[in-house]
Parts: sequence; structure tokens; C-alpha cells
Amino acid sequence: MANFLGYKCSLCGAEYAPDKIQYVCPKHGDSGNLDVVLDTTAIRYNPASSPAAIAASRDFSIWRYQTLLPVADPGFEGTPLRAVGWTPMYRADRLASGLGLKNVFVKDDGRNPTASFKDRASAVVVARALETGVKTVAAASTGNAGAALAGMSAAVNLPAVILAPESAPQAKVAQLLMFGARVILVKGNYDAAFDLTLAASREFGWYCRNTGYNPFTVEGKKTAAFEICEQFTLRTMKSGTPRQWRAPDRIFVSVGDGNIISGIHKGLKDLLALGWIDRMPKMMGVQAEGSAACANAWAANTETITPVQADTIADSISVDLPRDGARAVRAVRDTGGAYVVVSDDEILAAMRDLARGVAVFAEPAGATAYAGLAKAAREGKIGADETIVVMNTGNGLKDVKSAMKAAGEAVVIEPTLEAVKAVIS
Repeated sequence: MANFLGYKCSLCGAEYAPDKIQYVCPKHGDSGNLDVVLDTTAIRYNPASSPAAIAASRDFSIWRYQTLLPVADPGFEGTPLRAVGWTPMYRADRLASGLGLKNVFVKDDGRNPTASFKDRASAVVVARALETGVKTVAAASTGNAGAALAGMSAAVNLPAVILAPESAPQAKVAQLLMFGARVILVKGNYDAAFDLTLAASREFGWYCRNTGYNPFTVEGKKTAAFEICEQFTLRTMKSGTPRQWRAPDRIFVSVGDGNIISGIHKGLKDLLALGWIDRMPKMMGVQAEGSAACANAWAANTETITPVQADTIADSISVDLPRDGARAVRAVRDTGGAYVVVSDDEILAAMRDLARGVAVFAEPAGATAYAGLAKAAREGKIGADETIVVMNTGNGLKDVKSAMKAAGEAVVIEPTLEAVKAVIS
């Protein structure tokens, strides 16, 4: 790709040509996350790359932003690979009113092909795999990233191997198996599966999609920032074709490994560098109190991540050592945002509130972002007039057991009208 200049280490600033490195900066072992460097000058002067040109596109997926991505158009029109992204963003007036706010929007990435935000990263990683000619892709996952990779790989007939913790929710394991991936359940947590996937990928020559480790995951996830700003602009402009996009005041994102908030931050930085937005929203990271390594680092004013012993109902963000933790802390710090830590009970309440207040069925990790907004609003940390976007990262059907905890049990009755009356009364 002409716009893909190379990589830059997020820790030490070392730069590498596209063909000199694949995953991380060798100066830092497996923790040296790389940023993809794009030629913003070439993008800025490309007639096909502008808010107006994109507004004219009939491709309602992440590929409408293809000139802002470091991969070639993968083709495969009409497949799920081309259906990722452009998820709905709902205005949540009832939720806003209950929080004493005026402008709350919920972006529902549970509407992606495999029902999670992770499709964005997997689509771009698979596109990269296709253009580099790899034969097998692999990932460690608690379920969503693996399901996304398995689904995108199935769409293009590319073999996939997924290593997941033995404790992964059965609905997510079922997705992996149904998409035809080779599924290996590890007797350990996500971190153990992550490290084993790195070792196995080196041994067998697999292309590793692991979150944070593969720099193209951020490039897929940044597309959510593009959609948020474009959709927010379309919702607030009165007429005409936009020459520039508008950004909300704050974006709330649940944080586990840190790669989603890093990706959205990267997308916003790209837009700011291009002049497509004129200010940076405040990034609000939300973590479960049982898995709060990034929040702890932010509170201590450091980018050094100290591992925790993760224990939360939100399996998708249950991580001992966030693999993209430094950038996740930086995303919040550099934008003037904050981290919010919430309990599992607050997450379950947020699942109910999202479902009943805006008809979004979120899994625990997805609802965590809204739990953070609710807590921040209760504590008076959000201005009533601020524009807020809450990111839901996964569908509630991914974890039915937790959904039942949040919703409560159904009533069982005899098949008579009298029984119905007794329940209703």
C-alpha cells in the first residue's frame, strides 16, 4: 500500500520499514507495541479520500475508509468480510434523562457479523494475511476475538487456529467450532493462552492476530473512530455534504487488553492529523474492579502496567496483564479523559439499563462502558450538555448465563387465564 510507510515503536519511537518487522519492537520483547505509520500527506491530497468523497460511498462497512487503512482492498464482495462495521449509533434519550444528561449515544458493535467489535480487527488482519500470502492465522481469545477471526477466515477459506481459556463461555466456543476453526482449550486463563499462542505461532509459522501484539489489530479497531465522527456529523448537521467531521465530547470504552481504546484513539489521531476533525474527544476508559490494571496505572500516573489477578463476570475484559496497556493509559491521559472502575453488580445493572433504555443487548464487557458513564454521571464528573458516545463491544447472546443474572428468571405458570391474571395482578 502506497500510504503505508512503516512502523513506529509506541515505547521508544524506533522506526521500521514495512518489510523489516512484523509484530513488535525487538528492543522490548513482546511488549513493544508498534504503531502503523501512514502517509497523511498522500491521503490528504487523494481526491478519493475526504469526508465528502466518503459521504458519497455506497459501501457501508469499514472498507468505505479503505484509503485510511494500511491494507489493500481484499475483495470478497458479498461476504461477511465486507459487512464489518458501519454499525448503528442510537440516540439514548431515556438513558440520558435518567443520568441528568442531554446527549447520549450508544454505538452498537454487537451488530457486526460475528456479533462483536473484534470483527473490525480480524477483517483487517485477514486482509493483511491475504496480501502477504500466509497459510494459517491464529489467535488467543476469551471468545470474541477468536470468533471474529474464525468468521472472517471462513469467509475467505483461510485456516484458523484459536487458543481459548477452558473457562470461555460455551456460546463463544460454539461460534469458534461452527466457523470451522481448530479450537484448543487451554487449562489456564487468557494470559496463558496468549503466551502459548505466541510460542505456537513461532513454531508452526502461523500469522498471529493476538490483540496488541499484531499492529494491524489497532488499524481495524480505529475504524470505529471514523464511524463515530462521521455518524455524529450526519446526526447533527442540518443539510449539505460535510467537508469536515465533528467529534463528540467524550467516548466511553470498556478496557481489558487495552487494544480497543488504543485503536479508537489512533483513529482520532489520524483524523486530527488529516484535519478532518478539529478537536480530540476525551477518552474514558472503564474497567471492572476485578481487572483494573490500566486504571491502576493511570491513577498512579505511570505507563508501567502491574499485573493483577483478574476476576470479573466480564470475561472479554478479564485480563491479568493488558498487552496494550501503555497505549491504553496514554489514550486517556493524552486526551484529558479518565478511568472509571465499576463492580460486577454495576455491570449487570448496566446490561439491564441498556436493554430496557435503548434496546441494546450487551454482553458484560460491552455493558461495562455504560456502567462507567452511569457512575461518572452519578459522581458529577460529566457536564449535562456534553455529547457522549458509549461503545457497546459485544452482543448479549455471547454470554446468556450473565444475561439471565441481569434479567432475572421468567415466571412459570399453568396454561390457564386465571394463572395469567394471578401473575399480572
